[in-house]
Amino acid sequence: MKEKDYIEELILKNLEALNDNEPMDGHFDRFEARLNQQHSKYKFSWSLVWKAAAVVVFALLITNQAFIYFSPDQQGFILNARDKSDITLASLSPEYEETEFYYQTSIRSGLNQWDELTREGYVSEEEQRLMQNELNDFETRFKNLQEDLAANPNDERVINAMLEYYQVKLSVINMIVNKLEEVKQQKNTSYENL
Repeated sequence: MKEKDYIEELILKNLEALNDNEPMDGHFDRFEARLNQQHSKYKFSWSLVWKAAAVVVFALLITNQAFIYFSPDQQGFILNARDKSDITLASLSPEYEETEFYYQTSIRSGLNQWDELTREGYVSEEEQRLMQNELNDFETRFKNLQEDLAANPNDERVINAMLEYYQVKLSVINMIVNKLEEVKQQKNTSYENL
């Protein structure tokens, strides 16, 4: 207890000196304002929760899209084809499938007309040979385009080259068939005039 008396006696002796060191005016008000400010920072806010949730959802969506884009399975149905000759525009999207179907049907129709005109005798053997060589060239070009498409299935240049291939092949076949149809018309007209 002697120690307690010593401290108490020391405070009482120096009470005036200790009271002289009071804080400046407004100190307690500033201190209280700071306490209130810190206390208000930790208030619960739903807007902060919604913002955090939006950031998390956005991050998950970006991660998912990146995974889909960079995943080797994304192009798996194209690249895992048994043979590179199986790869066509139809394997890329339904829109390309419709376009390819249109061109293939139109080309098949043109070739059927060619065969009909050949059977009717309007196409010489030399013309048949030239047409077969042309079709072989088209087939070689198509195989090369299929290989390019297998290597680069999302490359717009390759896709456009495939579309252009179909357009050119169709226009060549239609041009030849139309000329043969004109020859047929002229022969029929000349026979009627005799």
